[in-house]
Amino acid sequence: MHYFGFCCLILNVILVWSTEVTFELPDNDKQCFYEDIENGVKFDIDFQVIAGGNYDVDCFVTDPLHNILYHERKKQYDSFSHTTAMGGAYQVCFSNEFSTFSHKIVYLDIRTGEERPLLPVMNSATALTQLESTCLSIHEILKVVTESQTRYRLREAHDRIRAEDIHERVNYWSVGETALLFAVSLGQVLMLRSFFSDKKGSIGT
Repeated sequence: MHYFGFCCLILNVILVWSTEVTFELPDNDKQCFYEDIENGVKFDIDFQVIAGGNYDVDCFVTDPLHNILYHERKKQYDSFSHTTAMGGAYQVCFSNEFSTFSHKIVYLDIRTGEERPLLPVMNSATALTQLESTCLSIHEILKVVTESQTRYRLREAHDRIRAEDIHERVNYWSVGETALLFAVSLGQVLMLRSFFSDKKGSIGT
């Protein structure tokens, strides 16, 4: 009986289709992504700017008839959920056209569909067995772990890119200081040599 319940648990999991992408958005540019979604299907969008400029970007979502469903300007991160009223290609666009010199790195996650109950008995008044309850608890915990891992990956990427940028600036500053120190040292040597040359000329006369 427990084996049968476990098999039902495996067979009744419905996949929530998900698309995750991290892309570079150049300055004065716009990029769009398209997702074919059927009528009456819920989709969720999460995005975050992980590098570049002030960590902000314009974002808008349109339906197949180009009606605007979501439009926000200069957002660092945000989420959007919507249940489709028609089937077709939905468009998610990101714009960096307001920036003239800084490119951005953006993380995007698009999820379509809803997860159906793991077990058929969840829709009825029948009590769950201990094995079924344990499987459901494990499933919920794994969902939390997955979301936490995504947040930690984004934070790690954000911190790594910022650290690399600081490291590059420190290197440039160090090279500049070294060149300046060399120039000052050379100038002091030439100045001292000029002093001794003047004294030799005055003694000869």
